[in-house]
Amino acid sequence: MSAQKDRWVSSFSFLLFCASSIPTQGSARLLQELSPQEYFGSLQAGRASLAYFSPNVSPGAQPFLEQIENSAEALQDYGISVVKVNCPKEDVSRYCGKENALRKAYLFRGNMLIREFPTDALFDVNSVVANVLFALLFNEVKYVETLADLQNIENALKGRSNMVFAYVPATGTAEHRAVMEAAFVYGPVHQFVLTTEATLLKDAGNDEPDVSSARLLFCHCQQATDLAQPCRRTAMEQALTMLNIHRHLKLMGAPLVTEVAEDPEKVSTVHLQLGLPLVFILSQKETYEADRRTAEFVAWQLLGKAGVALLSRDLVDLNILLRSNVALKAPDEGVPIKYLLLEDTDEVITLVEDKSKVEQIQEEEEEEEDEQDEDEKENNNQDVQDDQVVEAVSRDKKRELPLEQILVLTEETFHSALLETARTVVLFYASWEAVSLAVLRSYTEVADHLKGTRGVLLSRVNCWDWPGVCTKENVTQFPTVKIYEKGERSVMYDGMWGTEELTSFIMLSRVSCPLKLATVEEAEGYLRGEFPSELSSYHHASILGVFSTATSEAREAFEEAGNILSGHVTMGMYFEDDALALSRKYAVSPPALLLGRSGGRSVEGIALSKQSAQDVVQMIRYELLDIFPEITVQNLPRYLQLRKPFLILFSDGDVGQMESKEMLKLAKGRPQQAFVACWLNLKKTPVGRGVLKAYFATVPSLPLLVWVNLHAGGQVFKFPSEQTITEMNILSWLEKLKAGVEIPSSTLSEEDWKPPLPAYDFLQMMETAVPELPLHTSHRRGDAPTRRPPESPGGDTAIREEPPQETKAEKVGSPGRDLRGTAPRLAAREKQGKRHSEL
Repeated sequence: MSAQKDRWVSSFSFLLFCASSIPTQGSARLLQELSPQEYFGSLQAGRASLAYFSPNVSPGAQPFLEQIENSAEALQDYGISVVKVNCPKEDVSRYCGKENALRKAYLFRGNMLIREFPTDALFDVNSVVANVLFALLFNEVKYVETLADLQNIENALKGRSNMVFAYVPATGTAEHRAVMEAAFVYGPVHQFVLTTEATLLKDAGNDEPDVSSARLLFCHCQQATDLAQPCRRTAMEQALTMLNIHRHLKLMGAPLVTEVAEDPEKVSTVHLQLGLPLVFILSQKETYEADRRTAEFVAWQLLGKAGVALLSRDLVDLNILLRSNVALKAPDEGVPIKYLLLEDTDEVITLVEDKSKVEQIQEEEEEEEDEQDEDEKENNNQDVQDDQVVEAVSRDKKRELPLEQILVLTEETFHSALLETARTVVLFYASWEAVSLAVLRSYTEVADHLKGTRGVLLSRVNCWDWPGVCTKENVTQFPTVKIYEKGERSVMYDGMWGTEELTSFIMLSRVSCPLKLATVEEAEGYLRGEFPSELSSYHHASILGVFSTATSEAREAFEEAGNILSGHVTMGMYFEDDALALSRKYAVSPPALLLGRSGGRSVEGIALSKQSAQDVVQMIRYELLDIFPEITVQNLPRYLQLRKPFLILFSDGDVGQMESKEMLKLAKGRPQQAFVACWLNLKKTPVGRGVLKAYFATVPSLPLLVWVNLHAGGQVFKFPSEQTITEMNILSWLEKLKAGVEIPSSTLSEEDWKPPLPAYDFLQMMETAVPELPLHTSHRRGDAPTRRPPESPGGDTAIREEPPQETKAEKVGSPGRDLRGTAPRLAAREKQGKRHSEL
């Protein structure tokens, strides 16, 4: 992993994983001070609390109290409250009356005492969190002192579950805390075993253990069935931190070998997402079994260091694959895939291990030289992008979202859920990403609005837990909302993320677009916004296409346009025998569009001369634009797409009646305007002040009429303040602009309007996701089988997929180190000495 990525991981893990261990000014409020009666009266069944009993004035306990105080916030994240119980002098009860009792802290679950801690054992935040979690997880985290104890646990787990074995030199350390926090999250998925006995490290497979450093081993026991055979063990090479443990467990849960059938450039696996390379073993139909064994052997050797995929040449049409048998894809974006012709698996392993070390050193040196220059240009703005969203999400992070009405989908339930309801709305998101979490809040409000709506199911897929589902559904950005109709056609939402906009899109998507109307009465009611009645509050204009039997081509284009605009507008279609009479009522002939505004009080007839669906879509979008619109952040992109100059009336509040009348006359006076006449309310859209400052350096007096051509020259002209805003004065002024008489007030820069930073590469950022619940790993056909443990309390089914313990490579005997079985025949090298019979 590069130095830049290391810095990013460090900062992101600081926010997501380590925040609970850092004392803040607000942590003091989390330490409650109660009397004995108040404390014991407040205990709740099943809720844990850490209590320290002390006289009102106890100077000797001050250092201990500071550590307890600093730990309050971290423990609260695990549902554990911290209380200082002030003992009255006359109290002679069990906890207040004895001198030695005042030198201890007590851990309760409800009113049951779980553990007593000497105060000198809780010497800092790490020791407090580690010891408290260790006590609460005493039955879940097994502590072993002998090799026999370890083997008994391992044998009991074979065929059932995997084991995470951790060695820490001493309890109460930062490493001990990291293991306990990981056990708190992953305990339902893996069996955690802890020891402080250094001799067990060597017995567990470490030839020369460093007893001064904590170690963690992942033991693959789930697929092991032979009691005489030890479970495979994969050591975590990084330091014992919560982030590294989470990363290691994520890698251990990934499929051992992934079978792919697409261009390697498009392939993304959890290994690439976590900054590790991906090795492709190139296969073909004739040598598939041998290639599979080879890939499994390589995967076991590189487990935790690189991913391995089996790529079929028969399914991917790339000439370069015919000249290679191995491909190496680096995790860094933009680095080309290396296609190689290697002799044996040792070369693959050496390539990965040596290359990763050499490249890491080279990248660190190069980046250290350029860090200062790059930091000044880029990192000064590092928090500009999404800063308000991140702040809002962080501020409300402890507010529990009402997610009961939103169905959680997994890879197992995704397709079946789509078939159960007429329309299924799916939010694809990442549980650690700020914008996703912000949209999830809007989504819960949408669910509340649509509660009880028949035929609509709101659901969500956490792409961090189920990347396979999101990849298959072509989800390339977070968040994404799609609406599926009976699991078939899907429509992707591309609007604003507000509750109102999302709700409107979902409701409009329920109705066929276009909606076929059977009678003139239905058509007239549709134009008035009365049909269908349940959607009357979700749209502002009705578009009715009127067609005769001779206009089938235009009708087909209109129907296709309806599919494109589904969810965004309401479109009806009438093509009965009396369609001609209906169209003549509005002075048009079929094919035509009837545009009903304001509940049918205004119906405009428009000839439909365009015959292609895209032309119809463009025409409808244009006709739906307001004649004299108020520009807002939400609708500005629609008007910018017209690529016309803007005549903007800036106002500090609603536009005056006279100005509005004159501007409306101007806008209506020319049917095909060469410019967009609009207004902007600075009270409703405060960003307008920034626009004016960009135009004139300071905000001039309002109201102010401005002409600006953003798409040609960027010149800004200000309407003379001494003139009254009337249609005639404006037209006269525009003629002067056209003649080049007026001098522009300013000229905008020709630079592209781009974000201050490039868009985040969320797949690369996934390695720092918050492990809120036991994570799920997607699988595809050909990957390792899965087992289904009991459902978690949250309702999600925790499904883990682990690399198979027993593989064909082991059963055959020699695992097939020669790669010649995978090599193209034309490129084969005649070195029979290395060839194995099974290949």
